Amino acid sequence: MTYQPPVREFTFLLRDVLQIERYANLPAFADASIDTVEAVLEEAGRICAEVLAPLDRVGDREGCHWSPDFTVRTPAGFKQAYAQFVAGGWPGLGAHTEYGGQGLPAVVNLSVSEMSSAANMAFAMYPGLTHGAYSAIHKGGSAEQKALYLPKLASGEWSGTMNLTEPHAGTDLGMLRTKAVPQGDGTYKISGQKIFISAGEHDLTENIVHLVLARIEGAPAGVKGISLFIVPKFLPDAEGKPGQRNAVKCLSLEEKMGIHGNATCVISHEEATGWLVGEENRGLPLMFVMMNEARIGVAVQGLAQAEAAYQEAAAYAKERLQGRSLTGPKNPEGPADPIIVHPDVRRMLMEAKAVIEGGRALLLWTALHGDLAKAGGDEAAKTKGEDYMALLTPVLKAFLTDRGFLIASDAMQVFGGAGFTENFAASQHLRDSRISLIYEGANGVQALDLVGRKLAANGGRAVMSFFADVDAYVAAHQDDDALKPFVEGLVQAKGQLQEATMWLMQNGLANPDNAGAASTDYLHLFALTGLAFAWAQAAEAANGKIAAGETDPFYAGKLVTGRYFLARVLPEAASRLAKLKAGAELMMALPAEAF
Repeated sequence: MTYQPPVREFTFLLRDVLQIERYANLPAFADASIDTVEAVLEEAGRICAEVLAPLDRVGDREGCHWSPDFTVRTPAGFKQAYAQFVAGGWPGLGAHTEYGGQGLPAVVNLSVSEMSSAANMAFAMYPGLTHGAYSAIHKGGSAEQKALYLPKLASGEWSGTMNLTEPHAGTDLGMLRTKAVPQGDGTYKISGQKIFISAGEHDLTENIVHLVLARIEGAPAGVKGISLFIVPKFLPDAEGKPGQRNAVKCLSLEEKMGIHGNATCVISHEEATGWLVGEENRGLPLMFVMMNEARIGVAVQGLAQAEAAYQEAAAYAKERLQGRSLTGPKNPEGPADPIIVHPDVRRMLMEAKAVIEGGRALLLWTALHGDLAKAGGDEAAKTKGEDYMALLTPVLKAFLTDRGFLIASDAMQVFGGAGFTENFAASQHLRDSRISLIYEGANGVQALDLVGRKLAANGGRAVMSFFADVDAYVAAHQDDDALKPFVEGLVQAKGQLQEATMWLMQNGLANPDNAGAASTDYLHLFALTGLAFAWAQAAEAANGKIAAGETDPFYAGKLVTGRYFLARVLPEAASRLAKLKAGAELMMALPAEAF
């Protein structure tokens, strides 16, 4: 089937739920009228459906091609599609106007990113990583570095990567060995090997800008001694054009389970020329600008693959004839009924639909707060936006990728045995989605970050602000009969999340293993509460449309899906609470040799 971009969903969320036109007085939203945004989404959807989606299976089957001259060729059609993508100005959608970007809010950019990732995840990673490199240089680069690199990255003429992981140093970046030797002229010689470098080498752009973590000679051990460097594939000449080839080589491509159309490289820096970004030994905070943006991007990937897999499964379920409905034939003229009549098939499709739509609403709600933090509004909005981005980034990354993979697995189940073959896209969605649980910080690490850092930051200000926002919403809508089940569900979930938070405060400090053992369940409980909040807001908007006389079945369908979430998904919150309160004792009781 052909991917159907959910433009209607995005328009509903941006116009009716988030009501982004309320912020038209802020510079960041000045060019984001809903008419403009809808036009952008429609055109982006067309490109994704007509240009990127047809190459998804091509990239999966063909993969990338490494050559002994250390270059990589992308799958057939990728180069032409990328040129079309660049010609349309899509890489610069969220980049600042002073560097040639279009300056649209992140909440719009992420909507486009979901469509491109659903249409072709491997392709979308090339411009996605580039925007992350742009953000890191914009945050910490010198005026000269910004002037040289940002316009090229914003236009998509050059691409970007992040070089963190080494064969012996993954999550623990303090162990990295890549070294930087100052040359006395403002440059450094960078030496070391990096692995798992997405888009590390390819033929889509005329230059690749590697952002590399390395340790300057004599720097402190551990993470306190890490610096960040720009190491381009080609050294820019006096005119800022690609000049001499730098000593950066792609030694090989990783053989992977999925995302075959993206070049995942082993990169060797052999006294390559690099330039320091920001201050010495302060590289990790800058790299986290890129990494945190990437984590939101990975949350989008989880959601996007879930959407693509769901669409495939729903279309198949309406066409595949097998068995008869338990309540009597629904296709009496045919040999069997379509499998969508069967309750268990409906269960899988409804679970997917409820999580995808609620997850999308929570993701965009969070992104909007991030936009407001940068929009030049009042200080309270800035603080809240920064707090929510920090607090909810690990929640969104881990939850949406965990559930995205499960949805892709259920989608394969809908296909039955056919899904286990390569005749349909079900297996590719399952394979592609699996990496999202691992990279940019494995989901277990995200959970530890949430309970170990984000909850306690600034005296718990972010989580207390979230609870206050929920309470304010409940108080404002508790007398709305049409919204009653959504408000009641939200109240119950919030109460369970508060209880879990108090348990962590009382038991996590006394025994850190309690916090670690509870962390994943706590993260999922937080996410379910967030989805309950998002669904309440979506239901409010849908009720408003229906009350105003709208007869479009979209709004009634939205309410049915939301009620399914309340009845069949949200009850998981209670089990998450029970499990986390069990503590660490039994989890840690067996000696290592017993495993």
